[in-house]
Amino acid sequence: MLNKETIAADYKIIQGNIVDAITQLDGGALFEEENWERPGGGGGRSKVLLNGALIEKGGVNFSAVHGKLPEAVKKSFGTTQEDFFATGVSIVLHPHNPWVPIIHMNIRYFEMQGDNEILQWFGGGIDVTPHYVIPDQARDFHKHIKSVCDEAHPAFYPKFKPWADDYFYIKHRQETRGIGGIFYDKLTPINTELSWEQIFEFSKNVGNSFSPIYTRLAEANRDKHFTLDEKQWQLQRRSRYAEFNLVYDSGTKFGLETDGRIESILMSMPPVASWVYDYKAEPNSKEADTLSLLKKGIDWA
Repeated sequence: MLNKETIAADYKIIQGNIVDAITQLDGGALFEEENWERPGGGGGRSKVLLNGALIEKGGVNFSAVHGKLPEAVKKSFGTTQEDFFATGVSIVLHPHNPWVPIIHMNIRYFEMQGDNEILQWFGGGIDVTPHYVIPDQARDFHKHIKSVCDEAHPAFYPKFKPWADDYFYIKHRQETRGIGGIFYDKLTPINTELSWEQIFEFSKNVGNSFSPIYTRLAEANRDKHFTLDEKQWQLQRRSRYAEFNLVYDSGTKFGLETDGRIESILMSMPPVASWVYDYKAEPNSKEADTLSLLKKGIDWA
């Protein structure tokens, strides 16, 4: 039977493996490590890379926290209990080159005593946000993550892909954050027909898919020349990323509501972004082509 200590320990190993892989991929900087404690209980290990050869800003964070849930979160979970435990790994990488995409991944486990039973589940996902959508690379990414899903359950990708389309959607802009990927939450044996051990294995496989996925995307694009106009477009797309994370992202909201570490929670924010007033892409431009692909329901796989 799984226990939370085992889950946290394995997640921490995944964090370390990803840090090693991204350090080698970047080739120009090392991650800085900060170990922190949460006032209400638990803590984490933040790994942050700044101004590398490839990555302008990136973080690979591990946390295992516990304590008392605030009233608003208790209400949303439908429980009067308040002691919780949560652990996970969260990653966001913002590259220098606008032809290299932003990537995000999160794997997590949550547990608390409910009114009548123990509430516990796994959640997570991985998604890619290109500044310029390259269809062949989008298809390659989706095929890779689909294979990870298919290994666990044939119903996962057909369910988790549209879930990501819906979740990573910037409603006030009427566009997706990027090309999506997968998103899932509250996975249990009841709603997956898998054992806890099998769900945990899937969670770890998603985590272990991160390094090969991003290595492939980065190596295909990191040496491409870019212009000042393309750099400005990157800053414009980063502003959309920031808007989503501050307005809609549930992980950001949960972290802030449970007194998580602010620097780690906002690690996902880009180092520099731009809000040009009423920006309009030129018709028939690369930028307009990308905007036309920031839609729900595209069958990339």
